[in-house]
Amino acid sequence: MKALEHVDRIVLPDQRVAVLGDVHGNLGWMQMLSRAFPPLAPDVTTILQLGDWWMPSGEVDEAFADTAIDRILVTLGNHEQWDEVSTVLGAYPGEAVRISKLVWLLPRPARLTIGGRRVLSLGGAASVDRQSRIKGLTYWPDEEVTDAMVDEAIAGGPADLMLTHESPANTPVRPVREILRTNPHNFPKAALEASAASRARISQVWDAVRPELLAHGHLHVGAGGRTEDGRRVASLGREGHEWNIAFLDMNNLRMATPSLAILRGLAGDDGGLRRTREQRANSVAEALHTGVLDGLKPTRRALQDAQDYVDGVRTLDEILDDVVRRHARNPDQEQP
Repeated sequence: MKALEHVDRIVLPDQRVAVLGDVHGNLGWMQMLSRAFPPLAPDVTTILQLGDWWMPSGEVDEAFADTAIDRILVTLGNHEQWDEVSTVLGAYPGEAVRISKLVWLLPRPARLTIGGRRVLSLGGAASVDRQSRIKGLTYWPDEEVTDAMVDEAIAGGPADLMLTHESPANTPVRPVREILRTNPHNFPKAALEASAASRARISQVWDAVRPELLAHGHLHVGAGGRTEDGRRVASLGREGHEWNIAFLDMNNLRMATPSLAILRGLAGDDGGLRRTREQRANSVAEALHTGVLDGLKPTRRALQDAQDYVDGVRTLDEILDDVVRRHARNPDQEQP
């Protein structure tokens, strides 16, 4: 791996960006996304990747050559080739390093400005599967978030958006809390303790810089939640799963997450009729996921309305008329 360029600050004008969860070196998945991008998000030029990236960067460059994407900014995870990553980042302390035409590795921490928004990136996490890995070959202690990183991140002041691989400890995302509570993969006590310490460090920064939105990967679940004080957390799924990719509006920090079916349909370029249906589904997915990120859960009737719209059973006007009929009341008929 070679450093092709290095900068101490990244400032981008982008008003909309893509946010990508764990990909684990899956080139086929990235190639599929590259085919979906032109019809799905022709205006997006930047991908913010949330770690567990390790990918043949030159082949990713080639895959995205016919898209508008001109940079992929990687917030590093735990499953990276840290022997190479630490060497190249260590040569330029505190700077972002470009290692291919598109791919940039971000330092820990990194401060960026995107669309006028203050962005903090703090990569790294504890590998709960380290007992099955070989130190120095498939696992490196460099993956961990250190106290020094925490101090530096906090010293940089407030942020609007925080990008991490690790989840904060006191996450409002219920599916993430359930995974942490139940330990479904039966990871050993020592690994769980290391993971808890890692999450505590992320929480320390999160509580200090108080971003409106924190986006992370690592837990392989797509979901969102909101704290009592209004901060939102978005957990993105892994490659091949739902909610691995999201589109983030930098003006209001709202995310839209196209479904797996939409991505694959667009990548396959199935043409007119299906494209129209996929576009309807995309609109529904954006609306529903915005509600989920706000801590809301759609009712069964709302999901049926959404499916009717996607399937073309009812138009949007017909659905709205039905909603008004079901929920609006005539004041003259109100009971005392």
